[in-house]
Amino acid sequence: MTSRTIEAVAAFALFAVGAAACGKSGGDAPSPSPSGSAASASPASDPVTLSYWASNQAPSVEEDNKVLLPELAKFEKQTGIKVKLEVIPWSDLLNRILGATSSGKGPDVLNIGNSWSASLQATGAFLPFDDAALARIGGKDRFIPASMSATGAPGQPPMSVPLYGLAYGLFYNKKMFADAGIDKPPATWAELVAVATKLTDPKSGRYGLAIMGASYTENAHFAFMFGRQHGARIFDGKQPRFDDPEMVAGVKQYVDLLGVHKVVNPSDAEYANDPQILRAFTSGKAAMLMIQSYAQAPIEQNGMARDAYGVAPIPLPDPLPGSGKRVNSHVAGINIAVFEDTRNRDAALKFVQFMTSPEEQRILNGAFGSLPVVTEAYADERFRSANTQVFQKVLAETAESMPMIEETAQFETLVGTAMRDLFAEAASGKAVDEAAIRAKLTRANQQMASGK
Repeated sequence: MTSRTIEAVAAFALFAVGAAACGKSGGDAPSPSPSGSAASASPASDPVTLSYWASNQAPSVEEDNKVLLPELAKFEKQTGIKVKLEVIPWSDLLNRILGATSSGKGPDVLNIGNSWSASLQATGAFLPFDDAALARIGGKDRFIPASMSATGAPGQPPMSVPLYGLAYGLFYNKKMFADAGIDKPPATWAELVAVATKLTDPKSGRYGLAIMGASYTENAHFAFMFGRQHGARIFDGKQPRFDDPEMVAGVKQYVDLLGVHKVVNPSDAEYANDPQILRAFTSGKAAMLMIQSYAQAPIEQNGMARDAYGVAPIPLPDPLPGSGKRVNSHVAGINIAVFEDTRNRDAALKFVQFMTSPEEQRILNGAFGSLPVVTEAYADERFRSANTQVFQKVLAETAESMPMIEETAQFETLVGTAMRDLFAEAASGKAVDEAAIRAKLTRANQQMASGK
């Protein structure tokens, strides 16, 4: 999942545990209106109407509706099954889902951030995609293996299947590179720092990179990615290892961009949303971004021509430290799931099959700037551009799924928030060394252990 895909409340960890314990036995969590719930499905003799909670993928909910409603009308024409759509902003979606798992009043079908898969699976509220269910939607083998790796806990049937694929990449401003005599994107981390330094001029308000230092989800993604480059294991089983030396080194690699190398504007420590850094990039105030593939569409909507920027894989350290791994993205993306207690299971599976069909994958991912999750869809010209091929290669070869265990959500909240505080300290001019980073990560370990 992405900064765009999630800035859920910091209390998620406790809420998720509570939802898992409550299952569908009821509770005080808020629930959606009855008209949008599976419990209000029409009698079998009436035409079937599915309720669908879609995540906000476009720059606005209105634009999501413009993309999705014609496709839902197409599905109704093909099957006779109506779909009642509600597009939910990412800031609200997780709470809505957790409320539905505890109240039993949810939609038939919904989107989730893929790193929520194991936590939501633990609630027992979702239809398992066992062999029979996977066969109903066209089989497991048509999905990209990397995207399938983020669909639920290992050893259990997936609780969801991929819908939209995403991966991280390095966006760079071609003109700024050319003006500085830089003829290609950096290929190693040392080159990234050198190029960013050359392109940084604080007096003119120009910096080599823009980041979202206040986004705990972005921070956690980079902690995972850079930690893995140093060989970090963020969990041993379910025991957190947030303050291991390898994780400290990975977090330092990221925070040093602001605190040591000073190639990031100190004000970026306050940025929690992508429009802020996208504006910096498209206005020429930042030469590079490390962000997910969806950013292509808003970059162009902000007035930057497609041929004015390039995309490369996020550079890796060379050589990799110790037992480091070639990881420069987590397996990002959006999954589609079905509530276990839907009264319209057959119709729901038909809808999942439709949304993940090659034709719809081409249409939907083409509109949202994401990556198809079924191999056949890549035959479309829209996914043959050089930039898209970079993301496709990253997702297939150097992306790794975040641990598919319940505790991953707490890792995102605790470590991501600790890094937000570290960026704030660096922006204020305070030295953020290994000891300071280790202290923050040790505190995150302790919070995880105590459940606070």
